[in-house]
Amino acid sequence: MSPSDARPRKRKPRKRLSRQEQRRRSILRAGLIGAVLLLLQPLAFLPWARRARARLRPPGALDEARFLGACIKCGQCVQVCPVEAIELADLDEGFGVGVPFIDARAQACDFSCDALSCILACPTGALSHDLKTKEEVRCGLARVVRPDACRARRGEGFRGVARGEDFAGRLRYPSIDRWEAIPVREYPYDLPLCDLCVRECPIGDRALRLEPLPGAADDDPRRTPVVGEDCVGCGVCEMICPEEPSCIVVEARVQWQDPRRPA
Repeated sequence: MSPSDARPRKRKPRKRLSRQEQRRRSILRAGLIGAVLLLLQPLAFLPWARRARARLRPPGALDEARFLGACIKCGQCVQVCPVEAIELADLDEGFGVGVPFIDARAQACDFSCDALSCILACPTGALSHDLKTKEEVRCGLARVVRPDACRARRGEGFRGVARGEDFAGRLRYPSIDRWEAIPVREYPYDLPLCDLCVRECPIGDRALRLEPLPGAADDDPRRTPVVGEDCVGCGVCEMICPEEPSCIVVEARVQWQDPRRPA
Protein backbone atom coordinates (compact mmCIF):
# COMPACT_ATOMS: atom_id res chain seq x y z
CA MET A 1 0.00 0.00 0.00
CA SER A 2 1.44 3.34 -1.00
CA PRO A 3 1.60 6.25 1.47
CA SER A 4 -0.96 8.06 -0.65
CA ASP A 5 -3.47 5.23 -0.15
CA ALA A 6 -3.08 5.36 3.65
CA ARG A 7 -4.11 8.99 3.82
CA PRO A 8 -7.74 9.60 4.92
CA ARG A 9 -9.96 10.55 2.06
CA LYS A 10 -11.52 13.95 2.20
CA ARG A 11 -15.27 13.94 2.36
CA LYS A 12 -17.12 15.98 -0.11
CA PRO A 13 -18.72 19.00 1.55
CA ARG A 14 -22.47 18.67 1.94
CA LYS A 15 -24.52 20.83 -0.27
CA ARG A 16 -26.13 23.58 1.71
CA LEU A 17 -29.86 23.73 1.29
CA SER A 18 -31.54 26.97 0.56
CA ARG A 19 -34.13 28.27 2.99
CA GLN A 20 -36.85 27.36 0.55
CA GLU A 21 -35.59 23.78 0.31
CA GLN A 22 -35.31 23.51 4.11
CA ARG A 23 -38.85 24.80 4.47
CA ARG A 24 -40.10 22.31 1.88
CA ARG A 25 -38.41 19.42 3.70
CA SER A 26 -39.89 20.50 7.03
CA ILE A 27 -43.36 20.64 5.53
CA LEU A 28 -42.95 17.20 3.95
CA ARG A 29 -41.63 15.75 7.22
CA ALA A 30 -44.50 17.24 9.22
CA GLY A 31 -47.00 16.02 6.67
CA LEU A 32 -45.58 12.50 6.78
CA ILE A 33 -45.69 12.41 10.60
CA GLY A 34 -49.24 13.76 10.55
CA ALA A 35 -50.34 11.13 8.03
CA VAL A 36 -48.84 8.32 10.15
CA LEU A 37 -50.55 9.63 13.30
CA LEU A 38 -53.83 9.94 11.43
CA LEU A 39 -53.58 6.34 10.24
CA LEU A 40 -52.76 5.12 13.76
CA GLN A 41 -55.47 7.19 15.43
CA PRO A 42 -58.31 4.64 14.96
CA LEU A 43 -56.25 2.10 16.92
CA ALA A 44 -56.86 4.17 20.04
CA PHE A 45 -60.56 3.39 19.73
CA LEU A 46 -60.03 -0.37 19.92
CA PRO A 47 -59.34 -0.71 23.67
CA TRP A 48 -62.01 1.89 24.46
CA ALA A 49 -64.62 0.14 22.34
CA ARG A 50 -63.70 -3.21 23.88
CA ARG A 51 -63.90 -2.05 27.49
CA ALA A 52 -66.28 0.92 27.64
CA ARG A 53 -69.45 -1.13 28.00
CA ALA A 54 -67.98 -3.17 30.82
CA ARG A 55 -66.75 -0.19 32.82
CA LEU A 56 -68.69 0.69 35.94
CA ARG A 57 -68.80 4.47 36.26
CA PRO A 58 -68.99 6.40 39.55
CA PRO A 59 -72.45 7.19 40.97
CA GLY A 60 -74.37 9.84 39.08
CA ALA A 61 -72.53 9.39 35.79
CA LEU A 62 -74.38 10.69 32.76
CA ASP A 63 -75.09 8.29 29.93
CA GLU A 64 -71.83 7.04 28.45
CA ALA A 65 -71.60 9.42 25.47
CA ARG A 66 -72.40 12.52 27.54
CA PHE A 67 -70.21 11.34 30.40
CA LEU A 68 -67.15 10.94 28.16
CA GLY A 69 -67.85 14.37 26.66
CA ALA A 70 -68.28 16.11 30.02
CA CYS A 71 -65.54 14.39 32.04
CA ILE A 72 -62.30 16.39 32.00
CA LYS A 73 -60.32 13.63 33.75
CA CYS A 74 -59.42 15.92 36.63
CA GLY A 75 -59.44 13.13 39.20
CA GLN A 76 -61.43 15.07 41.81
CA CYS A 77 -63.81 12.12 42.27
CA VAL A 78 -60.83 9.85 42.89
CA GLN A 79 -59.42 12.09 45.59
CA VAL A 80 -62.63 12.38 47.62
CA CYS A 81 -63.67 8.70 47.56
CA PRO A 82 -63.18 7.45 51.16
CA VAL A 83 -62.62 3.82 50.13
CA GLU A 84 -60.62 4.61 46.99
CA ALA A 85 -63.13 2.76 44.85
CA ILE A 86 -62.72 5.09 41.88
CA GLU A 87 -59.75 4.63 39.56
CA LEU A 88 -58.56 6.39 36.41
CA ALA A 89 -58.21 4.30 33.27
CA ASP A 90 -54.66 3.56 32.13
CA LEU A 91 -53.01 3.96 28.73
CA ASP A 92 -54.41 0.67 27.46
CA GLU A 93 -57.82 2.35 27.33
CA GLY A 94 -56.91 4.39 24.23
CA PHE A 95 -59.05 7.53 24.16
CA GLY A 96 -60.57 6.39 27.45
CA VAL A 97 -57.32 7.00 29.31
CA GLY A 98 -57.84 9.03 32.47
CA VAL A 99 -61.60 8.39 32.64
CA PRO A 100 -62.84 7.33 36.10
CA PHE A 101 -64.30 3.87 36.66
CA ILE A 102 -64.96 1.38 39.47
CA ASP A 103 -63.68 -2.19 39.59
CA ALA A 104 -66.29 -3.52 42.01
CA ARG A 105 -64.58 -6.87 42.55
CA ALA A 106 -61.46 -5.10 43.79
CA GLN A 107 -63.18 -2.26 45.69
CA ALA A 108 -66.88 -1.46 45.66
CA CYS A 109 -68.58 1.85 46.40
CA ASP A 110 -69.96 1.28 49.91
CA PHE A 111 -71.31 4.82 50.49
CA SER A 112 -68.91 5.50 53.35
CA CYS A 113 -69.19 9.18 52.44
CA ASP A 114 -73.00 9.05 52.95
CA ALA A 115 -73.37 12.02 50.59
CA LEU A 116 -71.92 10.77 47.30
CA SER A 117 -68.88 13.02 47.58
CA CYS A 118 -67.77 12.16 44.06
CA ILE A 119 -70.90 13.84 42.66
CA LEU A 120 -70.36 16.93 44.78
CA ALA A 121 -66.70 17.12 43.78
CA CYS A 122 -67.27 16.83 40.02
CA PRO A 123 -66.74 20.31 38.51
CA THR A 124 -68.42 19.67 35.15
CA GLY A 125 -71.60 17.75 35.93
CA ALA A 126 -70.30 14.56 34.35
CA LEU A 127 -71.47 13.08 37.65
CA SER A 128 -74.99 14.44 38.06
CA HIS A 129 -75.78 16.72 41.00
CA ASP A 130 -79.51 16.12 40.54
CA LEU A 131 -80.52 13.25 42.82
CA LYS A 132 -84.28 13.24 42.21
CA THR A 133 -84.43 9.71 40.82
CA LYS A 134 -82.52 6.52 41.51
CA GLU A 135 -81.62 6.19 37.84
CA GLU A 136 -79.42 9.27 38.10
CA VAL A 137 -77.18 7.72 40.76
CA ARG A 138 -77.44 4.10 39.65
CA CYS A 139 -74.18 2.63 38.40
CA GLY A 140 -75.71 -0.57 37.11
CA LEU A 141 -77.58 -3.63 38.30
CA ALA A 142 -76.47 -6.76 40.15
CA ARG A 143 -77.05 -10.14 38.51
CA VAL A 144 -76.38 -13.70 39.66
CA VAL A 145 -74.14 -15.12 36.94
CA ARG A 146 -72.97 -18.37 38.59
CA PRO A 147 -76.02 -19.73 40.40
CA ASP A 148 -74.60 -23.25 40.68
CA ALA A 149 -71.59 -21.92 42.65
CA CYS A 150 -73.67 -19.79 45.04
CA ARG A 151 -73.37 -21.14 48.59
CA ALA A 152 -76.84 -19.92 49.57
CA ARG A 153 -78.37 -21.80 46.65
CA ARG A 154 -76.50 -24.91 47.76
CA GLY A 155 -77.62 -24.43 51.37
CA GLU A 156 -74.06 -23.97 52.61
CA GLY A 157 -72.69 -21.66 55.28
CA PHE A 158 -69.51 -19.64 55.39
CA ARG A 159 -66.78 -19.32 57.97
CA GLY A 160 -63.72 -17.07 57.92
CA VAL A 161 -62.86 -13.86 56.10
CA ALA A 162 -64.80 -13.29 52.92
CA ARG A 163 -61.99 -12.81 50.41
CA GLY A 164 -58.97 -14.23 52.18
CA GLU A 165 -56.14 -12.69 54.17
CA ASP A 166 -54.54 -11.02 51.16
CA PHE A 167 -57.60 -9.10 49.97
CA ALA A 168 -57.07 -5.34 50.24
CA GLY A 169 -60.67 -4.19 49.82
CA ARG A 170 -62.43 -2.22 52.54
CA LEU A 171 -66.03 -2.05 53.70
CA ARG A 172 -68.04 0.02 56.12
CA TYR A 173 -69.51 -2.08 58.93
CA PRO A 174 -72.06 0.14 60.75
CA SER A 175 -71.89 -2.07 63.85
CA ILE A 176 -68.21 -1.07 64.17
CA ASP A 177 -68.06 2.43 62.71
CA ARG A 178 -70.68 4.21 60.65
CA TRP A 179 -68.13 6.29 58.76
CA GLU A 180 -64.79 4.54 58.69
CA ALA A 181 -64.40 1.53 56.39
CA ILE A 182 -62.12 -1.26 57.59
CA PRO A 183 -60.32 -4.00 55.64
CA VAL A 184 -62.61 -6.92 54.83
CA ARG A 185 -59.86 -9.29 55.98
CA GLU A 186 -60.27 -7.95 59.53
CA TYR A 187 -63.92 -8.98 59.75
CA PRO A 188 -64.46 -12.77 60.05
CA TYR A 189 -67.83 -14.44 59.59
CA ASP A 190 -69.48 -17.56 61.00
CA LEU A 191 -72.70 -18.07 59.08
CA PRO A 192 -74.88 -21.22 59.02
CA LEU A 193 -76.15 -20.09 55.61
CA CYS A 194 -74.02 -17.81 53.44
CA ASP A 195 -75.81 -14.51 52.96
CA LEU A 196 -72.81 -12.22 52.60
CA CYS A 197 -74.10 -10.40 49.54
CA VAL A 198 -77.45 -9.65 51.21
CA ARG A 199 -76.00 -9.04 54.67
CA GLU A 200 -73.54 -6.38 53.47
CA CYS A 201 -75.74 -4.69 50.88
CA PRO A 202 -75.74 -1.02 51.96
CA ILE A 203 -79.19 -0.41 50.45
CA GLY A 204 -81.23 -3.18 52.12
CA ASP A 205 -83.62 -5.95 51.20
CA ARG A 206 -85.39 -3.87 48.57
CA ALA A 207 -82.14 -4.02 46.65
CA LEU A 208 -81.05 -7.60 47.39
CA ARG A 209 -82.67 -10.38 49.41
CA LEU A 210 -82.69 -14.15 49.78
CA GLU A 211 -85.77 -16.12 48.78
CA PRO A 212 -86.58 -19.85 48.82
CA LEU A 213 -85.76 -21.73 45.65
CA PRO A 214 -88.78 -22.04 43.36
CA GLY A 215 -90.69 -25.23 44.14
CA ALA A 216 -88.56 -26.09 47.17
CA ALA A 217 -90.05 -27.69 50.29
CA ASP A 218 -90.72 -25.55 53.35
CA ASP A 219 -87.84 -27.15 55.27
CA ASP A 220 -85.35 -26.72 52.41
CA PRO A 221 -82.55 -24.44 53.70
CA ARG A 222 -81.45 -23.36 50.25
CA ARG A 223 -82.03 -19.77 49.23
CA THR A 224 -81.38 -17.73 46.12
CA PRO A 225 -80.35 -14.05 45.87
CA VAL A 226 -83.01 -11.89 44.25
CA VAL A 227 -82.16 -8.41 42.96
CA GLY A 228 -84.78 -5.77 43.69
CA GLU A 229 -85.77 -2.42 42.27
CA ASP A 230 -83.64 -0.40 44.69
CA CYS A 231 -80.34 -1.94 43.55
CA VAL A 232 -78.04 0.88 42.45
CA GLY A 233 -75.11 -1.25 41.31
CA CYS A 234 -72.68 -0.19 44.04
CA GLY A 235 -70.85 -3.51 43.69
CA VAL A 236 -70.63 -4.50 47.38
CA CYS A 237 -72.30 -7.84 46.65
CA GLU A 238 -69.75 -8.54 43.92
CA MET A 239 -66.83 -7.56 46.13
CA ILE A 240 -67.91 -9.57 49.19
CA CYS A 241 -68.85 -12.82 47.43
CA PRO A 242 -66.37 -15.47 48.70
CA GLU A 243 -66.46 -17.53 45.51
CA GLU A 244 -63.88 -16.99 42.78
CA PRO A 245 -64.96 -15.73 40.34
CA SER A 246 -67.87 -13.99 42.01
CA CYS A 247 -71.31 -15.56 41.74
CA ILE A 248 -72.91 -12.13 41.48
CA VAL A 249 -71.66 -9.22 39.39
CA VAL A 250 -72.80 -5.70 38.58
CA GLU A 251 -73.60 -5.00 34.95
CA ALA A 252 -72.90 -1.38 34.07
CA ARG A 253 -75.69 0.87 32.77
CA VAL A 254 -78.39 -1.79 33.21
CA GLN A 255 -81.75 -0.73 34.62
CA TRP A 256 -84.02 -2.87 36.79
CA GLN A 257 -87.00 -4.55 35.17
CA ASP A 258 -89.82 -6.30 36.98
CA PRO A 259 -89.33 -10.03 36.21
CA ARG A 260 -93.10 -10.50 36.40
CA ARG A 261 -93.64 -8.20 33.44
CA PRO A 262 -93.23 -9.53 29.90
CA ALA A 263 -90.07 -8.32 28.16
